[in-house]
Amino acid sequence: MLVAFVLDWLRGKAEVNQETIQRLLEENDQLIHCIAEYQNKSQANEYIQYQHVLHRNLIYLATIADANPTSAS
Repeated sequence: MLVAFVLDWLRGKAEVNQETIQRLLEENDQLIHCIAEYQNKSQANEYIQYQHVLHRNLIYLATIADANPTSAS
């Protein structure tokens, strides 16, 4: 389920392009569904790890957006 390129971008090796951004958005969608499912089952230990990955992805996407102000228009 989870995309395995997260460690690459932490090291600065992943190319930031529309495909990378789309993959992150799709992964975030899956993460949100998993988190909601585990929350509904009151299984906090299971969904916390997914929240950390989602948070990391969102911070990365926000960093990309801040670095490219012209793409927001």
